[in-house]
Amino acid sequence: MLEAYKLEPTKTSPAIELDKENNKFSIAGRSIVEDPNKFYMPIYNWLEEYIKVPNENTIFEFDLEYFNSSSARQVMKIIMLLEKIKETGNTAKILWLYEEGDDMSQERGEEIKVISRLEFEIKEYPSDDIDF
Repeated sequence: MLEAYKLEPTKTSPAIELDKENNKFSIAGRSIVEDPNKFYMPIYNWLEEYIKVPNENTIFEFDLEYFNSSSARQVMKIIMLLEKIKETGNTAKILWLYEEGDDMSQERGEEIKVISRLEFEIKEYPSDDIDF
């Protein structure tokens, strides 16, 4: 069984959860890491192993409040890897989450959806800001 891969978020890096057994796949938070290739390499490696024998249905959640252009390239590489799941006869879907009012994140999701070959859902969730 492929061991789960989890990282806690920092000020510059997102939380990562890749858990085949519990069918939980997500990247959430901010991604402005200094060396995105190095940071994301373990994720690519994990996904390459996962794709060999994926779950029947994979839903990969992205909830990125902010990511720079170099991290955007990494997101696209992840999505391109996930597209290979279809070759196994299984399904993969992207769930792009964004906070209410975060037009930038919504637009980035729309841009990525256009070029992705996966089922792609963009979903808003309520802001947790408190009005005084």
